[in-house]
Amino acid sequence: MAERLMLLDTASLYFRAFFGVPDTMKAADGTPTNAIRGLLDFIARLVDNHRPTHLVACWDDSWRPSWRVALIPSYKAQRVEFVATGGVQVEDVPDRLEVQVPYIRACLDALGIAIVGAPDHEADDVIGTLSHQATMPVDVVTGDRDLFQLIDDSRGIRIIYTAAKGVGRADVYDEKALLAKYEIPANRYADYATLRGDASDGLPGVKGVGEKTAASLVTAYGDLAAIRLAAADPSTPMAPGVKRKILDASDYLDVAPKVVAVAKDAPVGIFDATMPTQVHDPEKWLDLVELLELGGSAQRVMSALNLGPKA
Repeated sequence: MAERLMLLDTASLYFRAFFGVPDTMKAADGTPTNAIRGLLDFIARLVDNHRPTHLVACWDDSWRPSWRVALIPSYKAQRVEFVATGGVQVEDVPDRLEVQVPYIRACLDALGIAIVGAPDHEADDVIGTLSHQATMPVDVVTGDRDLFQLIDDSRGIRIIYTAAKGVGRADVYDEKALLAKYEIPANRYADYATLRGDASDGLPGVKGVGEKTAASLVTAYGDLAAIRLAAADPSTPMAPGVKRKILDASDYLDVAPKVVAVAKDAPVGIFDATMPTQVHDPEKWLDLVELLELGGSAQRVMSALNLGPKA
């Protein structure tokens, strides 16, 4: 089998599981398990469908990195629930999901799936770094469009995009598919995203420039530096109103590209991404399966990973 690395945007997947799987699922002690079971089922489906030889659950060691906030203070500010002792910012996460996250991590660890984060970096940055370092084709599983910037046919990097149709029928984006959908090349997606902004991430974008205008600017002029030069040049055919919007957003455009671009040098450390050939901690795994009553979800992920009998 040809080698292929699968990188999971783990939080994206467990949030989707939490909101997509009935919240009636719970253990005997009342602990909710819909996100746990949903994520295990997602992993089973993804492995069955795409057959990776290497697998990493990429983790948000910091969901709001200080260096991004220093550049754009509004970055994800609307998601801060409160500031704890020592200035630690706590993300607003539903209580019924928050209690499941440690169990999710424990399950992945017990199975032997590599969990990789990096200090003061998001999972996106871990994904960007591991994609950059990869010596094999890469499938990035995410519901976050910002990771489209990583698509690279020459290196076999594609996105399995879960937001539109779910994990089972996820759209697979390579350069051709991205161009057909957004009319921009992958290597210009970060420029497009910077111009467009993203209210859900607290990124204002260029006021008055939406997706269509952002795509047309990238198509006509190329990267963000070229667009800004064209806006400042009276001789270019860019509409005067658009020129003014670009020029008025100079302060934002000076810093936003670094915030939007995923890091490719996050300190991810040393780990083994090879798919497990046996359960890493059988006793811990069995305890979790019994405690959380994971039933069919446990069987399905074990089967997909070839760690146990078929479900």
